[in-house]
Amino acid sequence: MFVRRNLASVLTRVSRQYPVVTVTGPRQSGKTTLCRHVFPRKPYVNLERIDDRSYAASDPRGFLADHPDGAVLDEVQHAPDLLSYLQAEVDDDPRPGRWILTCSEHFGLSGTVAQTLAGRTAILRLLPLAIDELGRFASAPGDLLQTLFAGGFPRIHDQAIPPGRWVGDYVQTYLQRDVRRLLAIGDLEALHTFMRLLAGRTAQELNLSGLGADAGVSHNTARSWLSVLEASFLVFRLPAWSKSPRKRLVKTPKIHWMDTGLVCYLLGIRSPAELKTHPLRGPIFESWVAAEVYKAHANRGLAPAFFHLRQPRGPEVDLLVDRGADIRGVECKSGATVASDALNALEGLAATLGPAQPVGRGVLVYGGSSRQRRTHADIVPWNALAGVDWFG
Repeated sequence: MFVRRNLASVLTRVSRQYPVVTVTGPRQSGKTTLCRHVFPRKPYVNLERIDDRSYAASDPRGFLADHPDGAVLDEVQHAPDLLSYLQAEVDDDPRPGRWILTCSEHFGLSGTVAQTLAGRTAILRLLPLAIDELGRFASAPGDLLQTLFAGGFPRIHDQAIPPGRWVGDYVQTYLQRDVRRLLAIGDLEALHTFMRLLAGRTAQELNLSGLGADAGVSHNTARSWLSVLEASFLVFRLPAWSKSPRKRLVKTPKIHWMDTGLVCYLLGIRSPAELKTHPLRGPIFESWVAAEVYKAHANRGLAPAFFHLRQPRGPEVDLLVDRGADIRGVECKSGATVASDALNALEGLAATLGPAQPVGRGVLVYGGSSRQRRTHADIVPWNALAGVDWFG
């Protein structure tokens, strides 16, 4: 069953502008399904197949010549040398939309794509299902806890697979197949422990030294392993806000997981009922909101400009979204009721950031069901998050 993805219209549009379009994202996010649906008449080549990969590697010119009108090349990270030949080929024939590449991003492959095909390719990111995409499935979760527990990988909802079973297989496949090959790690259990510890720190400021120490590995090893998870789009960093862009690079970021179903599995949460009383329900919900904002941007072909605000003295704000004309503050509360002081940080945000920084209406996303418009902020139910304007 194909469910319309929000990125489809952007993919169609940019294919009319560039000779190559590259769709990246984590494994099993639906890249192949999307590209084959949008371009049903294009030949399809899966470079995970040994024979196709060998042909592309041993005779790249002949391989490309077999597809004079282009093709969908799936998992192109398996044939990185092919990109140099593709560059020359599209220079000779720059017709737009001929080549559609997909890759599960690893260790700067997108940087290789950007460098080799600079000016010739658009790079899009397909992430796990956003909340409005999730609602297009017949078996979509019915409440917040089920949504957080199930996560957003399409196959879970398309095939009605129990989330814990599917995510468990996903983690084992990821460790055994991708990480072992890329990092040559002998002790996969150590990395699995690292991932579980990192899941316990979702929506918290990142302390690599402490994380490495708890996992029994060095700071450099922890940094290397985190880079793999980031390159695979399983986690992302949320920079700290500063008026100085240079200082944003050195202040402590928060770490967020892209998929809360994966977090629940790594934390040993085996049902929505367990999540309801789990001490990390609030941080898991905050990561879910941050990931939804990330997806909203990615599904428009944009990179999000967002931050968190924490000061030695003063209010903390979970998320600041830079919309260009202003900053929109976001607070996340997983409960179904809104406390009387829940809007204090948002109401004081303009004073905190100063007169030089325009501040838009704040947003408090919560686990309830009614929407309210307050003086300085909107109170938005979790299932109405797709309707928030992040772009101005």
